[in-house]
Amino acid sequence: MTVTVVDLGVGNLPNVVRAFRRLGADVQVVSQAREVAGARCLVLPGVGAAPPALRRLGETGLAGALRQAVENGAWLLGICLGHQLLFEELTEFGVHRGLGFLSGVVSPLPAGVRVPHMGWARVELTRRGFRSLDGKWFYFVHSFAAQASPEDEAAVVEHEGLRLCAAAQRGRVVGVQFHPEKSGEAGARFLREFLERAS
Repeated sequence: MTVTVVDLGVGNLPNVVRAFRRLGADVQVVSQAREVAGARCLVLPGVGAAPPALRRLGETGLAGALRQAVENGAWLLGICLGHQLLFEELTEFGVHRGLGFLSGVVSPLPAGVRVPHMGWARVELTRRGFRSLDGKWFYFVHSFAAQASPEDEAAVVEHEGLRLCAAAQRGRVVGVQFHPEKSGEAGARFLREFLERAS
């Protein structure tokens, strides 16, 4: 299985690459649209602010290439910021249009809760999907969260009484707010299940 990791210049790529290679995947890191459009298994990692990542997606043609790949049947996994970029709209330093693979809006965590949401937290499935997620603990670091549509939300995590979207899926597009590459064996099990589905 070849995993194509998209480099937006805002991701912790070495850890993501190592996580997939430990599972036996052949990993290539790409930054050109032409390298993305024909891929069959894509990963979009990211950390930090959304606007620079969205600008890079637009200026390089990567947004269109990702859409073409998904239309052609590719699997796509977004991690942390990459997960947020999959949604229709992001409200960070203004209002921005996302990739639109998933329905919903990404907004700041509300006033009155600890920000960022950082550390280990238990994930709960909200519909049938990735079995490796249910009841397992994953590592989170984020100040924004997706308000996913009920049709796309796949799992939630609790943070100071709030139930936040931890994972979302529509067809072959999957997003996770946590960092599987930093989540030990639970993260490895999730990535393995993703690879099995994408193969």
